Amino acid sequence: DNLMKKPFKVYLIDDDSIEVLKLERVIKTLELDCDLIHFSNGEDAIDQLKNAANTPRIILLDLNMAKFSGLDFLKFAKQDSSLKNTPIIVLTTSNNQKDVGECYAHGAAGYFVKPLKYEDYLDRISVIFQYWSVNEFA
Repeated sequence: DNLMKKPFKVYLIDDDSIEVLKLERVIKTLELDCDLIHFSNGEDAIDQLKNAANTPRIILLDLNMAKFSGLDFLKFAKQDSSLKNTPIIVLTTSNNQKDVGECYAHGAAGYFVKPLKYEDYLDRISVIFQYWSVNEFA
């Protein structure tokens, strides 16, 4: 139960600033005890993760980013000894089955399509956080 005492550390890797604001709003609305750290591309996140004393509880990852795609980040993270056990949840606009399959093949812990309606987005994020706050892992 001591897992819930310290804030839930979450990395969001997404190059869309509106998505960041939306997630911050959800965290406030749901009153989640969460430290959200945002990166606008996968390369910056990797640099930070390499030097981080403690890795985040979960990583929320967008697939479609200009500089370094979400899939590139996922492939890198799952090869990296300090990151391979960190759950990476893909949160994207793509419902392309090829993307879904590739993400799971490369070790994604979940794949969620961003809903258009804010209420649906709120519900989806709530489910993700509830699951990962009680889920035990190494």
